[in-house]
Parts: sequence; structure tokens; C-alpha cells
Amino acid sequence: MNTFASSRRAAWLLTRDPSQRIRLLQTATATVLMCASALGLEYLVWAGFAPAVPSAWWTAATLLAFVGFFVFIRLGFNLHLSDPSLTVPQMVVALVCCVSAYALAGAGRGAVFPTPIVVMIFGMYSLHPKVVRRVGWFAVLLFGVTMAVLARTEPAVYDPLIELCHFFVLASMLLAVSLLAGQLSRLRQRLRTQKAELAQALVRIQDLATRDELTGLFNRRYMQEVLQLEHQRCVRSGHPFSIAMIDLDHFKQVNDSHGHPGGDAVLRAFAVEARHAIRISDVLARWGGEEFLLLLTDTRGPLGRRGVDRLRERVAALRIVFGETTLAVTFSAGLAEHRAGESLVDTIARADQAVYAAKAAGRNTVVLH
Repeated sequence: MNTFASSRRAAWLLTRDPSQRIRLLQTATATVLMCASALGLEYLVWAGFAPAVPSAWWTAATLLAFVGFFVFIRLGFNLHLSDPSLTVPQMVVALVCCVSAYALAGAGRGAVFPTPIVVMIFGMYSLHPKVVRRVGWFAVLLFGVTMAVLARTEPAVYDPLIELCHFFVLASMLLAVSLLAGQLSRLRQRLRTQKAELAQALVRIQDLATRDELTGLFNRRYMQEVLQLEHQRCVRSGHPFSIAMIDLDHFKQVNDSHGHPGGDAVLRAFAVEARHAIRISDVLARWGGEEFLLLLTDTRGPLGRRGVDRLRERVAALRIVFGETTLAVTFSAGLAEHRAGESLVDTIARADQAVYAAKAAGRNTVVLH
């Protein structure tokens, strides 16, 4: 019960949208960082380095700004923006807060240095390197102007020589982070490219494992797995299925007359026509050579015969242009409805016997065994 309640509270606070949740967690992290900075400034107030009232106003304004970012994202107002994460606005506001804290911290201002570095690191994981560099130059300019003004107006506290040293140290660190952002971006791009190439390779391997390269139909090995699954479904539910064995007529003559390229053209044309003719629920595979096996799910023998006969008529009307020759193709088909208690091997054997009967009957016909 407590776990369920916690889950509901987390969903209410962070939403159930994965992308929005990541953005909210990033903003919450930035808010925690600024809270830690506020505690550091309050410590400097306690130690007598920073003024109490301006520091209190700084704390209130800083926390209000980042809570505002969180609420803005939580309510979904960010979704229509080009940068839904509001990374750049949050970095700019955080840097302005950092430079303000530097001006308030007096002799304890060295404690502010880590915060702008963390702010830059916050952006380097999600922003383009050019954007990170621009923000980095903005930070350098912002701190440089602030240090120059403080050194001129309060030289007793902000000694010009020390400020010059602070500026070079901070500028070096900020620009180093900008350069690292470029290297990180290139690494991310390389990883994305490798991931895409790996995904394409896996798809290709899967296709090679399940499909016939010439026709694009499923291959015999994969079809055997499909038949096993359909057989198990039939045993569990009693749903019928039929198997049609299809053999292209006089295919050897096509190869002899037009070579293997002509035969390949016929096989591809048959596969394309058959894919358009069969039902979505049916599965067609190249069984071997010019033989194809068609699985007709939830289909009794007589109904399956009518379907295969329609396919036969469409294929017989097909004309295949190969070079300057137009080829015609027909097929003989044997159909067998799976019987209860019968093995798949026996059903396929009956469909195969029906093919021989169709050829003996003159070809270009369908026989139901």
C-alpha cells in the first residue's frame, strides 16, 4: 500500500511521461544545486563575509526562479518550445545567480567558483557544442565585467590583482569545459552512428535468417517454426488450418530457355503477385526451388481451395517482361486440410501428393486431398 501511494505521489510530482520526467528530474537536480549554493552563502553570512539582507533576497530570488522552472515544465508549458528542457535558460539564470553570489560573498567569494563549472557541465551532456561555447563565453564575459566593476568600486575587498588571477582561473576552467563539451558531443554522435549501424545489421541478420533473399518471402526454416506454432494453436483451440503446396509449371523450361536470370524474374514476379493476393493472416514461404508453401489459417479445405484457385487465376493472367520477351507462368497446387491428431509431416505429405495429382491432371489446377 505504501509503495502504491509513493508511486502515485511520484507520478503526480513528475508525471508519467518519460521525457517530461527526465526534464523534471534535471530541473530538480539544478534546484538542489542552487539550494546548496544558498546554504553556502548563508554560511558566509554567519561567518561575517556576506551581508544578511541582500543574501536573503538572493536566496529567495534564486529558489523562486528554479521552482518556477520546475512548475513551468510540470504544467507542460515547455512542450511547444524548441528546447523543452529549458537547459539554456536555466544555465543563464544559474550563471547570473553565481555572479551575484560572487559579488555578495566578499572575502569568501572563492567558494563560488565550483558552481559555474557545475552549471557548464550540466549543459554539456545535452546541448550542441556551439551552444555550450556561447554560454561559456557569456559566463566569461559576465564574470569578467563583474570582477572589473568590483575591483574598481571596492578595491579593499576585491583586490584588482587577485581579481585578475580569479578571472584567468575561472575563464580557463569555463573554456576547458566548453572544449570538453565538443569532444563529448563527437563521442555521442559516434555512439549514435554505431548504434544505428548495429540496429541495421541486426535487422539484416534477422531478414537473412527468416527470409528468402531472392523473393523476399519467408524461408523454409522460418516457415517450419510458423507451422509448429499454428499446429499448437490448432491443438489448443481446435481452429482449423490448411496447407497448400504450390509448384510453378514448366519452370525448368524457363531456366533452359532464358537462363537463371529469367527464372529468377519469374520467381520474383510470382512472389509479388502472391503477396498481394493472399490474406494478411495467411503466410507464404519459398519451400525450395520453384516450390512454395502457403499456410491458410482458420480455413477449411473447400474454402482454402477457392482462395488458392483465385490466386492461380491471377498468376495465370500475369505477364512478366524479361528483356525483349514476355513470359507467362502458371502453377499446380495441392491442398490439404489438417486433420485432428495428424502430424504436420503427414499434412504436408498429403499436400505434396495433391500437387502430383494436379500435375497429372494437366497442370494449372488445384487439387484438394
